[in-house]
Amino acid sequence: MLRTRLLAGSLLAAAIGVLLVADAHLAPYFPCLFACVLLMGGLSAREFRLLLPPETRPPAILCLGGVLLLLASNWYFPIADDAYNFADPWRLPLYIFAALVMAALLDQMIRYREPGTSIARVAHAVLLFAYLGLLPSFFAQLRWLPEIAGLALTAAIFVPKVGDIGAYFAGRFLGKHKFSPLLSPKKTWEGFVGGLLASAATAVGLSFAGPLFRHGLLEAIAFGLTLGLAGVLGDLAESMLKRDAQVKDAAKSVPGFGGVLDVVDSVLFAAPIAYWWLSR
Repeated sequence: MLRTRLLAGSLLAAAIGVLLVADAHLAPYFPCLFACVLLMGGLSAREFRLLLPPETRPPAILCLGGVLLLLASNWYFPIADDAYNFADPWRLPLYIFAALVMAALLDQMIRYREPGTSIARVAHAVLLFAYLGLLPSFFAQLRWLPEIAGLALTAAIFVPKVGDIGAYFAGRFLGKHKFSPLLSPKKTWEGFVGGLLASAATAVGLSFAGPLFRHGLLEAIAFGLTLGLAGVLGDLAESMLKRDAQVKDAAKSVPGFGGVLDVVDSVLFAAPIAYWWLSR
């Protein structure tokens, strides 16, 4: 298990590094990132939908189509509008999110036959749009930050994910005290601290690669600790969803990790904080 996880994690990290470097030379379209975001979003949405009980599962075309449309909307204005000044980057995604909420309601209005499941279907659809459409949109919007876009994307991915690795090894070799026995029994307080230290060290390392932090080393440490904590919460949030669905992994598509949702869970919570922090 450990060997498989290390191999798969190394390959994923290398692939992400190649993608970010390649995409930096393909401005302003960034097609590699676009394809990757849509692929991960679509696979995650499929896994999430299959976690839901069949009787309250929203239609696949609504779930997958809605998430893909939301994610793709982050590319529209920066490419289509020459006068785009990044003053209102959330206009189209929010309009589409509102339209998808109405579409979920309309879908159940059309399909309604008897009471008992319509509210749950609509609620599940809206949760899916927010969790896998809006949260990753913060990650996509990092691509359009002036001067620091590449570093910002790197930080949003590697600070929480290296924190995951640090937590895994610290917990494996030092862990004794359970951190969240109901949601994630294998997590320990020792692993939690090790993960935060790994995240902070990663942020400090990235601070030497470019002007990511205006206030130097202390800001880098604070950023790393904050994103590390966000990554832990994202991991626990996905664990809660799996526990509620009574499954161990979201899928078995990524050796050593489970599903795509198991890979991106920490980044989903880290991305909004990274965007808020780095876009100020």
